[in-house]
Amino acid sequence: MAFSFQVTGINELVSAMGRLGEEAPHVAARGLYDGAAVVADKVSHAVQGIATEPFKYAKNGKKRNPSPEEKAIVAGAKHGVAKFRYTGTEMQTSVGYQNAGYAKLGNKTKPVPQIANAINSGTSFMAKQPFMRKAFSQSKQAATAAIEKTILEEIEKLNID
Repeated sequence: MAFSFQVTGINELVSAMGRLGEEAPHVAARGLYDGAAVVADKVSHAVQGIATEPFKYAKNGKKRNPSPEEKAIVAGAKHGVAKFRYTGTEMQTSVGYQNAGYAKLGNKTKPVPQIANAINSGTSFMAKQPFMRKAFSQSKQAATAAIEKTILEEIEKLNID
């Protein structure tokens, strides 16, 4: 499960990046990684806000909250920044639980991304608690600032005017 957002409105950086030549993809990657790391940290904090209740089966059409065990699996799972994808002039990555593996839940083994998605998006028996979207929207400005700061620092290191 991953969401994406697009950073716009940093025209000064775009013009500076044009002067970097062959170093531009490396500088952009460093900036993107630092921005994605801010988002990944916010996801870690957002997981702590998930409301839980002891496991029970949903009855009478009521949806249940995740169990403390489900929350612990998502909180302890490996999540972070995915491998960068280059498509022409674009560079993309995502933050989420794509390669988080499997976890034992009761007497079953389930993929961690499936557990995280069930909590985030809800199911027919579990109430949704959109912690990922909340983390992404709350970290957007900080991630943009981290990208800008890193790129400007890298440009400064290369002494490009």
